[in-house]
Amino acid sequence: MYSLAINAESLGQHCTEIVLLAGAFESLRNAASPLRLPLRWVAMRTVVAAGAFDTKGADYEFLVERLRSHGVKVLTVDFGVIADPPFAPDVTNAEVARAGGADLTALRQSKDKALAMRVMAEGLPRVLARLREEGRLDGVCGMGGSGGTAILSAGMRSLPIGVPKLLVSTVAAGDVSAYVGSADITFMHSVADVAGLNRISLQIYANAAAAIAGMVNAGRPESNAEKPLVAASMFGNTTACIDRARLTLDRAGWEVLVFHATGSGGRTMQRLASEGFLTGMLDLTTTELADEVCGGVFSAGTERVNIAAASAIPVVLAPGCVDMCNFGSRASVPAKYGSRLLYEWNPNVTLLRTNVEENRKIGRLIGETAKACAGPAVVLLPLRGVSMLDSAGGPFWDPDADRACFDAIRSSLQQDISVIDVDANINDPVFADRATQVFLELSKSLGLKAKGASSRALP
Repeated sequence: MYSLAINAESLGQHCTEIVLLAGAFESLRNAASPLRLPLRWVAMRTVVAAGAFDTKGADYEFLVERLRSHGVKVLTVDFGVIADPPFAPDVTNAEVARAGGADLTALRQSKDKALAMRVMAEGLPRVLARLREEGRLDGVCGMGGSGGTAILSAGMRSLPIGVPKLLVSTVAAGDVSAYVGSADITFMHSVADVAGLNRISLQIYANAAAAIAGMVNAGRPESNAEKPLVAASMFGNTTACIDRARLTLDRAGWEVLVFHATGSGGRTMQRLASEGFLTGMLDLTTTELADEVCGGVFSAGTERVNIAAASAIPVVLAPGCVDMCNFGSRASVPAKYGSRLLYEWNPNVTLLRTNVEENRKIGRLIGETAKACAGPAVVLLPLRGVSMLDSAGGPFWDPDADRACFDAIRSSLQQDISVIDVDANINDPVFADRATQVFLELSKSLGLKAKGASSRALP
């Protein structure tokens, strides 16, 4: 019995959690002995620390030390090009360069920094994917300036959603949307540059180590994987609609993922659909197309029309919030819109009311979206307004602009794609109920069934 206690103590140096085994060891648990510890050992989690070790070696040595103090294994990946690192990494810069299709010596001789950046940004995702496949990556972290952030974020974006990703960056206080893409990267502002140890950086790096260690060691929440997933797009001005639709679908046995239509929301929905995660889509807030037409800050890009083009899933579309294009503070609105109707949603968001011609363009894009869907699609038109602001007496109420959008949608669609008029505002309960009814009918036509449906109806 005593020898077991010694073994447990030894193994404890290499394990992060010990839990009780039932059955054969029940008597040991109850015995009066030095061994009052559970007897199943769970392997330590592994954090991959990636970075340019040639210029930031001291920073990473401290980070690695702190990570290990939190009971995680650390696997180091070097993508520095200029010189050799001050310590031996687990994956060398030469390996990362080869994964990016180049030779490290040739890269150094070329002295082409842009080329080196491209090679390492292509190589790191492949290295991280391999480590994950081999079971040697439970989370990843890194530190850097704009260049290092570009390489690190490329690697992190390639990993599945849910894998912990932490990036300490000098650019974290600015617009990091290009670095994040549709991934779940956690940014931490480095405050000072990542350039040596000082009283500021020591605190930041210590916090970063604790954060990523906590992420990888945290228990994963249970989810009902049997429920089919449906993605819904939402904005503040369509919250009432999506909240009601979500509750209805939840009671019908679906799991609803709601995405804020801020550019990244649409891109993430498209990514999840293309990767086969989604069983359906309720794209009722297509405002990202308005920002694409008017040059707003929440555009999801020209590919937004292909949001459901890669997966044959049922899709219900609506021109939600296309009455508005989004900018930052009022001072950030382009001068060409100075005489247009503007609405300050909050100090950092100013909305431009889209006009008739812009709505024609938006309507055509919604039509293209419906035609590009790989599965069955239906478009619903809320005849009494496309947002909370676009309702009778509201500041954005403009029936002529709405009609221009609706007419463009109708004229651009083929006969096999239904367009349904709903005599309601998009936030009225009748519209949300019609949208979910149509979605469930489309799902049924494809043989899709949800489990655990409730018979309770919404008021």
